[in-house]
Amino acid sequence: MYYHEVGGSWDEEIGSHCTEYVQLAFMSACLSIFVGGILLILMFRVIEYSLKSLFKFAGFKTRRMPRLNLWKRYFQVWVVRMISAQTVVGRILVILVFLFSIGSLIIYFINSAKPVKQFCLSFEDQTVFVDLFFNLFFLFYFGLRFFAASDKLTFWVELNSIVDFFTITPVCISFYLGRNWLGLRFLRALRLMELPKILQFLQITTTATAVKLSKLLAVSVSTCLTAAGFLHWIENSGDPWAYTKNSQSLTYFDCLYMIMVTMSTVGYGDVVVKTSLGRSFIIIFIIAGLMLFANLVPEMVDIVGSTKLHKGSYVAVKGRKYIVVCGYITLHSVTTFLRDFLAPGSGQVATEIVFLGESDPGLELETIFRCYAAYSTFFQGSVMKTEDLQRVQMGKAEACLVLADTCSANPYIEDTTNIMRVLSIKNHFPNTKVIIQIIQSSNKVYLPKIPNWDWRRGDSIICFAELKLALIAQSCVVPGLTTLLTSLFIREDSKKLLTLNKHLHEIEGQDYKVMTQLLSNDFIDMSFKDVAQLCFLKLDLMLLAIEFRSGMQGNSILINPPSIIKLHFDTMGFFIAKSAAQLRRARYYCRQCHSDIRNPELITDSEDRPSEILDDEHEKTTLDSSGMFHWCKAVPFDKALLRRKGQSNDMREHIVVCVFGDATSALIGLRNFVMPLRASNFTLSELKDIVFLGSLDYLHREWEFIQNFPKLFLLRGSALSCSDLKAANIQFCSMCAILSAHARGPGDQILVDTKSILATLNIRSLHFKANSSLVTRPEISQGTIDSTSAPILSKRTPIITELKIASNAQFFEQSSTNESVYGMQQISRGTVFSDSFLDAIMCTTYHNHHVLALLQSLVTGGTSPELEEYLAEEASLSGSTSNVVQFGSRNRCKLALLALTDSPSVADGRLTILSLSPSSQLFFGDIYNLALELLGILCFGLYRQKDETSLIENRKVYCKLKCTDAAPFECVSFKTNKKIVHIFMDQFVIARPPTNFEIYASDQFFCLVPFNTLVNDLTTVAQEIKVTSLLCPLSMILIIHIFSTAILNM
Repeated sequence: MYYHEVGGSWDEEIGSHCTEYVQLAFMSACLSIFVGGILLILMFRVIEYSLKSLFKFAGFKTRRMPRLNLWKRYFQVWVVRMISAQTVVGRILVILVFLFSIGSLIIYFINSAKPVKQFCLSFEDQTVFVDLFFNLFFLFYFGLRFFAASDKLTFWVELNSIVDFFTITPVCISFYLGRNWLGLRFLRALRLMELPKILQFLQITTTATAVKLSKLLAVSVSTCLTAAGFLHWIENSGDPWAYTKNSQSLTYFDCLYMIMVTMSTVGYGDVVVKTSLGRSFIIIFIIAGLMLFANLVPEMVDIVGSTKLHKGSYVAVKGRKYIVVCGYITLHSVTTFLRDFLAPGSGQVATEIVFLGESDPGLELETIFRCYAAYSTFFQGSVMKTEDLQRVQMGKAEACLVLADTCSANPYIEDTTNIMRVLSIKNHFPNTKVIIQIIQSSNKVYLPKIPNWDWRRGDSIICFAELKLALIAQSCVVPGLTTLLTSLFIREDSKKLLTLNKHLHEIEGQDYKVMTQLLSNDFIDMSFKDVAQLCFLKLDLMLLAIEFRSGMQGNSILINPPSIIKLHFDTMGFFIAKSAAQLRRARYYCRQCHSDIRNPELITDSEDRPSEILDDEHEKTTLDSSGMFHWCKAVPFDKALLRRKGQSNDMREHIVVCVFGDATSALIGLRNFVMPLRASNFTLSELKDIVFLGSLDYLHREWEFIQNFPKLFLLRGSALSCSDLKAANIQFCSMCAILSAHARGPGDQILVDTKSILATLNIRSLHFKANSSLVTRPEISQGTIDSTSAPILSKRTPIITELKIASNAQFFEQSSTNESVYGMQQISRGTVFSDSFLDAIMCTTYHNHHVLALLQSLVTGGTSPELEEYLAEEASLSGSTSNVVQFGSRNRCKLALLALTDSPSVADGRLTILSLSPSSQLFFGDIYNLALELLGILCFGLYRQKDETSLIENRKVYCKLKCTDAAPFECVSFKTNKKIVHIFMDQFVIARPPTNFEIYASDQFFCLVPFNTLVNDLTTVAQEIKVTSLLCPLSMILIIHIFSTAILNM
């Protein structure tokens, strides 16, 4: 029963007695146990230390009891496992402690539900015995925790221990005094902070978000309940020095109400504190509470809001396509993907993008999704879980794209994780098309083994190491190739290109893309050369390759195949065209219906000239067992090492590869770089020496995979050292490639390319004198340069640098005012290669997976799934000496950059037209037709020097033989009486020039050259046109007219 103030001296006497003595007894007992325990622990430590020191000083040896210590350790380990919930009994024990704590707290709520004049209850109250049972269990649990604690002092001052001291002790004292004290029983509310751990034991909260939310809620609720209990005790007891005269009777829920009103900053004022202790507590609580709840409440709101938003299910709109993007979902990867996928002119605005990320997006990424809310949606989940796959309706998606972290510190783990994602998708939805990014080429072999993987459905693999290193390797032989392929395979914004350069033909070339189309059946039994000429002249289309589905070359892409290959029924062709509408001409063409039509837009539905031939009999060529690559016996690592002054001094026109890596770096796979340069469609004499400059610790790890390729050499050193670069004869190399094996670290991501950037600047600072007889002496007017002075020729080493972060290209030009624009200029010049090209190729693959197959055939040198599977099992290729079987594999085209003439002339700072006759000019269509007809060479791009109105005035730089411009090739210096002028020849790429495009003498052509054709330039074609035009202009015109008419009439 409660003792209310109803009048009478007996109630006042008992209340005064409780206030003055009982509360003091309860508090004294609690404090004495707490302080006494600390003193006993400290005393025990002092005595133990003193005895050990005394025995050590006296020389006595303490007697050990191994069996007792063993049982003690065993029992202690068992107790630790039990109270840490590692066993079933331990979990039950922890759950019971939590439930009994809640029960004890509920009893406190019941006892304090009505106003209490004094803070004492009658001992006859029935809830005392229930609370006693709870506290006896808490005492038992306290003993287990004390025994298991390794540091007793630290355990004694823990929060849970303090709660036990001030809640268990008063129950024991209450039996002695015959009074039950409400006191500090509200501290049991602090046990609510154990709730997250309990929910994890019961597997109710399994995600990081749910665990975090439960912790925030537990802290908030326990703080409010504890503060209300403390205020309830102070206000009902009053200030001790005022003899309880300023106390007031408040229920616990009145105090809880006041705490909530105070923290919400409303402050109604209907319930206020009167005691000095209560007011002091409120002041401290307001300051601490504002700091606490200002952090907790917004975080809980964000978690609840984002969970509701990102944990929903995708609702597909009928008639609207959508794709699912998963894997490496970050701010950079999402921004890059959206920029490429939603590029102007891509026609994919109607396709929605569903991102499935395994973690909550940050604020920056959330902002990106809001900006692209019309095109993209984000859901939190994993493709490893069936319920998440069903939430995004993976079975109805057009495709699933799996992104990879290309700068991962552990690429093998990154690849295998993505492979497991693909396996999960294919197991649940076998008909869903999957496009995956893979970092290391050795991991590609696992994907074709996945059940339901089918490349015919469009399942594709984009291997970064394979494509990136192959493109860099091909660029060492064909400068500017990366720019051309970027133009043909990636759709870029023409408005952005206008800000980069002012060459109209270069911008127009960006409109041409590689596309596929089934050829008309009228082309059956025709050779590729005849079909290519007909498409070029009649249909205004450029045919690059065909997909051959029968015979020994089954299901393979043949690029510019020989005349023995005839087209079959429904042959797929790879074209360079502007639009799909133009491409349909190749499908609709009918010889009978369209023979008289001269305008290609009206086409709707209704033997080779002798050239230098390869003679393998005069070459001792050894190929691997597949016949796709040059092979040699394994070269020992020591024999491949170059001396500082030795073999490297004799090298000319070789390739220098500067590699940054150490013994712990992840392998970048130099085999992917070497294989395109050792493809069997190159003759042995065409193979260039390759010198790898770097740490021998790293190169030794890579050598196992490349030791069977010929003409490979190693040199210890670094590209940051000028002496090491000169030891590699870099002044005589044809191209220098800079590769880095360093992965992204936890710091600034820009610094990942630091060594590559510094090495590039170091190589560009080197200048070497070139032979003046090799360059035509220009005629300089206006007296700017003394024409009588002998020119000093300064040759700059051509470089191609691999960058992990594309924006780091800005560091190559310190004076640039627009960093992003200059970085794109560096990439467009072909001097920088970044992963942005491979990121964009994923979107191209989604639109047409055949295009990726063509790109791989162009740059990798002829790899196949069978060869990749063999290389995954064997470290190196096996050799073969049989040339009979190898010719079929070698008979494939190779990429080349061929000049029209070997003597371009420069006059008055402008490039002159090749002079055929006083009134004739040369056009791209003439070169294309004659090169294909006479030599079987297919020209599909142009490499041209920038045609400025005043080349000298616009591009001259005054310096002391130190060039600071980023021109990719060479700098020609002319010495005068007072100064030296450097003239830079920048070049740009034109993809698929128009038929009537005017050709200059300095132009170079991107060509697909047959294996058995050995040419270094197109001089033969130009001379044939020139000789024929000069000797018999009328006959030449008649021949061209007859040839064109025959093609057009087909």
